[in-house]
Amino acid sequence: MTTTPKNGLTYADAGVDIDAGNTLVERIKPAAKRTSRPGVMSGLGGFGAMFDLKGAGYTDPILVGATDGVGTKLRIAIDTGNVDGVGIDLVAMCVNDLVCQGAEPLFFLDYFATGKLELDQATRIINGIATGCELSGCALIGGETAEMPGMYPEGDFDLAGFSVGAMERGVDLPKGVAEGDVLLGLGSNGVHSNGYSLVRKIVERSGLAWDAANPFGEGTLGEALLAPTALYVKGAVDIIRNESAALRALAHITGGGLTENLPRVLPEGLGAAINLDAWTILPVFEWLAKEGGLDEAEMLKTFNCGIGMIAVVPQDQVDVARGKFEDAGHDVFEIGKITAGEGVTYEGTLL
Repeated sequence: MTTTPKNGLTYADAGVDIDAGNTLVERIKPAAKRTSRPGVMSGLGGFGAMFDLKGAGYTDPILVGATDGVGTKLRIAIDTGNVDGVGIDLVAMCVNDLVCQGAEPLFFLDYFATGKLELDQATRIINGIATGCELSGCALIGGETAEMPGMYPEGDFDLAGFSVGAMERGVDLPKGVAEGDVLLGLGSNGVHSNGYSLVRKIVERSGLAWDAANPFGEGTLGEALLAPTALYVKGAVDIIRNESAALRALAHITGGGLTENLPRVLPEGLGAAINLDAWTILPVFEWLAKEGGLDEAEMLKTFNCGIGMIAVVPQDQVDVARGKFEDAGHDVFEIGKITAGEGVTYEGTLL
């Protein structure tokens, strides 16, 4: 009895294209090179990436790590094909957290996973990551591209980011937060990267498609909701390095909104009073509140509501801190003060 030999299989037959992965690495090398900074010791392609802390100018450094993703905002990017900005979101979600500890972001690594590697899509995404790194002075020194057939529907992908920063020993934030300190709110670009499961539910209820005319501004609804997260790094690092007395704490306003994030930087026994009339809420939040029937408390606990980061500043240093953040391109609003007691209280009206 004879048997017919089975045809040999390849990894490509199983849905993984190693050549495409190698091509992607070559495509993104110029983008990664643009993000180089003092301390970088190796380029893409090795089994690991090296960074020299002394080369970055540190003498007694403490390392700080952060990791995050973009959340279900990716669903909008995938459905619209507008993937260019989600890489900026990915970087921002990590490096904005690092500066809240008092650290300067030094380098970044990304994890990009998909069912089938689409070179043009992947290149656009990672170019966005490189742009985010450039805007925050952070080097893109490595990452992982995972092609996993059967794990993701066609066209889908997921992103995760990892960043490491450093500070000199003893300069970590928060420090010395006291009653009477001033809260400076730094303006956001929109929804940033939190609350998108609710955003998508509200859009579904509205009956609008992603390519519908934006009901609260220019362009399409999808484009408006994909506005990249603002990067607050350069202004914050400038103050930490050169005017450290002008900054006592930073709170990145992400999931949990103003209500949940500001208390994370306050010592026991202190709270905050925020004046909701101190800034004008962005039109996107007015639309979300109206379409979703959301009350003020839900808005404040879910979204940034137009304030992407809060700086806690001594009263006599407000002008210094404001000037540094404005020089870095941010709108700055004096939104309240540190108070006795605990939790966040509000006066005025958001909507």
